[in-house]
Amino acid sequence: MAIIYSEQTQEFHLYNDQISYIMKVLPDGKIGNLYYGKRIQHKDDYSYLLEGGHRSLAVYTEENKYFFSPQYTRMEYPDTGRGDFREPAFEVVQENGSRITDFRYQAHSIYRGKQKLSGLPALYVEDEDEAETIEITLTDTLLNVDCILLYSLFRDYPVISRSVKFFNHGTEKVLLDRVFSASIDLPDAEYEMVQLSGAWARERDIICRKLNVGIQGINSRRGISSAEQNPFIALKRLETNEFSGEAIGFSLIYSGNHIESVEVDTCNMARIQIGIHPDGFSWLLNPGELFQSPEAVFVYSDQGMNGMSQTFHKIYRTRLARGLWRDRERPVLINNWEATGPQFTQQQVLDIASAAKQMGIDLFVLDDGWFGKRDDDKSCLGDWYVTDYNKLPEGIGGLARKINAMGMKFGLWFEPEMVNKDSDLYREHPDWILCAPGRSASPSRNQFVLDFTREEVVEYVYGLMERVLMDAPVTYVKWDMNRYLTETYSIAQKTDEQGKVFHKYILGVYQLYERLIVKFPEILFESCSSGGARFDPGMLYYAPQAWTSDNTDAIERVKIQYGTSYVYPLSSMGAHVSEVPNQQVGRITPLETRGNVAQFGMLGYELDLRKLTEQEQQIIKGQVEFHKKYQKLFMSGDFYRLQNPFEKKSGAWMVVSEDKNEALIGFYKILNVANEEWVRLKLSGLDKNKRYIFDGDHSAWYGGDELMHAGMIINKADLCNKGRDFSSRVYRLESV
Repeated sequence: MAIIYSEQTQEFHLYNDQISYIMKVLPDGKIGNLYYGKRIQHKDDYSYLLEGGHRSLAVYTEENKYFFSPQYTRMEYPDTGRGDFREPAFEVVQENGSRITDFRYQAHSIYRGKQKLSGLPALYVEDEDEAETIEITLTDTLLNVDCILLYSLFRDYPVISRSVKFFNHGTEKVLLDRVFSASIDLPDAEYEMVQLSGAWARERDIICRKLNVGIQGINSRRGISSAEQNPFIALKRLETNEFSGEAIGFSLIYSGNHIESVEVDTCNMARIQIGIHPDGFSWLLNPGELFQSPEAVFVYSDQGMNGMSQTFHKIYRTRLARGLWRDRERPVLINNWEATGPQFTQQQVLDIASAAKQMGIDLFVLDDGWFGKRDDDKSCLGDWYVTDYNKLPEGIGGLARKINAMGMKFGLWFEPEMVNKDSDLYREHPDWILCAPGRSASPSRNQFVLDFTREEVVEYVYGLMERVLMDAPVTYVKWDMNRYLTETYSIAQKTDEQGKVFHKYILGVYQLYERLIVKFPEILFESCSSGGARFDPGMLYYAPQAWTSDNTDAIERVKIQYGTSYVYPLSSMGAHVSEVPNQQVGRITPLETRGNVAQFGMLGYELDLRKLTEQEQQIIKGQVEFHKKYQKLFMSGDFYRLQNPFEKKSGAWMVVSEDKNEALIGFYKILNVANEEWVRLKLSGLDKNKRYIFDGDHSAWYGGDELMHAGMIINKADLCNKGRDFSSRVYRLESV
């Protein structure tokens, strides 16, 4: 791993064993990109990779010199108004209204390790030798403003993280009207773009389309990362599949408004940009102030889409997620929501917990309805204390201790960012919600968004949550957030700083999370933002797992978890077995299949355990035992997608231990077919020289090469539900 600056040619080469990233100071003092891809040998001069020459209508930087034109050059962080007519990466508005800037290379510094980003989630290192960082300072001398480009190269991964900060050294304020975290120009556009799009209850569908001339991309202007568009895109070569070919993933570690775009110009160059959505963003930067962008993560793979995903899994699991629960095996939980809703009694809760204990479940989670006088979703959000002692006669502390006495842990649901108008909080502080003066606030789910740009609001919510968590033995917190932001105006911000509200809101959420995890490091936090509406890398920095979707139907979850795996590890996916008919789609699926899907995530249950038959109780007991036995493999093994449920009538995946001695394969038949073809499933990630047996059966062995190249036979008679619709099986492989 090295970052080398060649002074004579003014080139920067960032490389490790897997990738190279080469930049150059251009004739106009800007930074250009010469190469990004598979590792190439270092030499001091790659300047011949900078193409140039005369073109009609092109704008050049010097008179009578017709080699360098910004319009036809691969720029690293492009500006506007000086001859590059493609989308800029940033815009700075001066007091005189001008948007013309001239940021030129001034200096750089290279250092071991990686620094934290103030107030923002980001990748980290545990040892300085794990990464090397370069900061390249560009300065507009007229404004006396610095634009600092940060790049961190990781030793063990084909990963580069990027962010940008602006520092105003001048005497006049400037307005940052657009600040993307990263921009890169690639020499050709022969790619397909992959995105993870959907909606509530069908999050992260895989959508793939070939790049065309013009701008294509995704975004969220909903105030949060959203269920509709995950902050990620990938470019893959046309011939790339799961296990071979080039792919580049671009992921944003951020939970607010975002944009990911690819602009293909008429000369077939592709400009990729990622960062905060510029709509609704304008950051007034006063003299002496600094603005730091969120961090973008670039992952290069020459081993197909699955190779890209495995890199994201490893680095997000070990160098984004933090704390006590990063590597610790997680408890199997039961949540009471589908069993009782918000209308429950203490005895009902204790009965469900008692039944869960008999099935080996570790943790009981009390969902919505425990606070205020809360029997539906119309009241008491924001009042995080018990007032209904008919429902909870001994309060949260008393209930938690009773559940602890059963030998179970206790968890609790919050929705800290929201308030109902029918609440003590709103009656005392009606001005604490986001709403423009003279306008009415638009309701969604009977709730409104607290103004987390205000420190007093964050402090108040923190105080209530701290008191509950101090008074009761809570070991798990489910953090919900059930609506998007509207009327995003803060009466606490000045007129010329309303463009900061979207971003400052997310910073307030991060601040509250950080305070809570520092105060309560032993609590496992799970982000549950309307199911998967805020399943993004920013949340993983504070909560090592997220509720993958409100849709718990097993068949829908095969697709949702399959799409989620493009970026996120199994250790981050909350995956529960729920009741049937399923509440979201009304489907009836076998209990075995519901468990076989949920095993490939962090297992939990969302049903009334009191109503199960003896046989169903035994099935769940077996599922819990299986998950506990193999949870380490689920959490840290290498994950392989084998069969795409978006394209076929079945889906399959597998996880393989690092030493390749163990593997678990999940196969899911979605719909049965009359007179169907034989199914032979080719595995991946095994040791070709090892012999394997299935499910402890020593009567026959199979070579790793055989299983990967010839495949394994899927006999429908061996599946649960006898191979009918919604049947499945988890196969266990071990080497002998």
